This record gives sequence, C-alpha cells and structure tokens, in this order.
Amino acid sequence: MQGIVYLEKAKKYFPVQKSFIERFVSGQKQYVRAVDGITFEVQRGEVFGLVGESGSGKTTTGFVILGLIRPDEGSVLFDGTDMTKIGEEEFRKMRARMQMVFQDPSSALHPRMRIGQNVAEPLRIHGIGSAQERKAHSLKMLETVGLKPPETFFDRYPHELSGGQKQRVVIARALILHPELVVADEPVAMVDVSVRVQILDLMMKLKKEFDLTYVFITHDLSAASYVCDRIAVMYLGKVLEVAPKDELFDNPQHPYTAALLAAVPVPDPTERREKTVPKGEIPSPINPPPGCRFHPRCAYAVDSCRTQEPALNEVSAGHYVACPILPFRGLRSKP
Repeated sequence: MQGIVYLEKAKKYFPVQKSFIERFVSGQKQYVRAVDGITFEVQRGEVFGLVGESGSGKTTTGFVILGLIRPDEGSVLFDGTDMTKIGEEEFRKMRARMQMVFQDPSSALHPRMRIGQNVAEPLRIHGIGSAQERKAHSLKMLETVGLKPPETFFDRYPHELSGGQKQRVVIARALILHPELVVADEPVAMVDVSVRVQILDLMMKLKKEFDLTYVFITHDLSAASYVCDRIAVMYLGKVLEVAPKDELFDNPQHPYTAALLAAVPVPDPTERREKTVPKGEIPSPINPPPGCRFHPRCAYAVDSCRTQEPALNEVSAGHYVACPILPFRGLRSKP
C-alpha cells in the first residue's frame, strides 16, 4: 500500500471571539487549538480511524484533510500533492477526488432540493454530463446505496425520508464523482441503532466496489473495531497513539487509550472490567496544559509529563505512542 494522505505537523487554531472591552482589557488574542501539530499517514485502500472524546479535534482534522479548512501551519499532502501550496483551479480539480460524509444528514442535504437534485449537485458543480445524464447517474447511485426503486426517491424531499435513508442519500452524493478518498464524520451517529450496522456494511461494500480509502471519524470504539484497519487516538488536538486495530485493542500503550477501551460496553453482564475512567474534566483547548495534554487526568503521570511534550515514538511494528514513561504496568493485557 502507498500513502494517499500525509499530514505533517498540521495546526489549526480558531480565534476566540471577545467583546471590545475584553479585548481592550486583556490586550491579547486567544485561540482554540483544535489541531495542534499532528502527523500521520493514511495508506491507500485502508480504513483509517480517528477516535477520541468530543472536542479532541477529529472533525477539524477531517476538514483539514479535505481542504474545507486550510491549516495555519504544516503540510497536507494528497496523493503526493501539497494541498496548501496549489492554486484554486488545481485545488478544485483535486477536491473532486475526495469527498465527505457528514454526521447529520438532515443538515447536509438542502431541504428545498429534491433528493435527485441533492445527489446530482456535485456533477453540476463540476460540469459533468447533461441534465439527462446527471439524472440517470443519480438514479443509478441511489439504487447502489440501497434506495430501491430509485424512482420513488428521486423527486422526494429530505424531510420525507427516515434518518437511515437520508444517510444513504448523503453517501450516494459523496460517491457520485467516484472519489478516491472519503472522510466519514460520525456516519452512524445520527441514525437509529437498528440500522447502524446496515450503514456500516453498506460503506464496506461500497469501499470494495469503488476502491475507496476511508478516514473514519468516530467516538464509538465499537464501530471503529468493526470497520477500521488502523486507528489514531486523539486528545485535545494531539495524536496520542496510532496502531493497527487488533494491536490497539489487544495491547493499548497509552492510559487514555486504555480508558477509552474500558468504557466500551460488553454483551456479557457477568464480565467485570477494571475501571480506568480518567479523573477530572477535559482541560480547555484555549489554554491546554503544558507537557503531555493528558497528564492532569493520568494516574501514571510523573514530573516529566508536566513539562515535556512527548513525541510519537514507535514501540513495536506500526505502533506509535506519545508517552515518555512506557511501558505502563497493567496496560499490556486486553482490557
């Protein structure tokens, strides 16, 4: 496999909006450090997971990968091209090769456009085909995602569909340009539990059919274990651990990863896990703690964790961890 996406020291800060009096008194600007110097590579043809709690920077990272948000610093390479250094016309052509499945299908679909128009919109934007050809292609794509017969959905409006049906429409729209990369931001978070596995199975079927690469963003480690090949764990804008899925679940090397895995429900009510819930609240991304971002909530923290920011180091083949005091006693067994 070859890397299709490569982020190197990517940063994205958002300025905090203040009143005039607050700006006058403080005399300095503040920023939300949504993505703070992350580096990782996505291999062509894999499902790469980004997991972590809300506010960890997962969605912003997805936007940065697609160029929906330009990074303040660092490089974002897609198929060897640095997306931060190309002009608008070339960027427009590259964007046709990468698409996004948004978390909330109700917000992602234009409420005043019919389903067929929503699906065909990328074709219209990129000037592909005649109106009749775009309609035929949209009907075929609706059928591909399981909305059959497609003619019964084509002229309906989004509010007339269920959540699961709308998510299938969003997937159809993302794939109608036949992209190489799809960033899926919590694609099953807004659908009923009863249809989540159906949507995930559909995505895996389409991955094979269209030869796709997925960046799968989720806070649900159960969903990540179902579809991902490799997983990166994010916390407060930083990547703390990257590993193949089985290695991450069987041998977590960061206390935060172990805590996330311990929170995953198990179907056996008689099974008892050791509770490793982190203490305290997530620090503010406006003023993150020095050193390791996780150290205020970590039971294993030492003095160096409070002053030295750890880098991602390879602890085994393909397994990278940002922690200065490895190995952790008790974290080498499956939680």
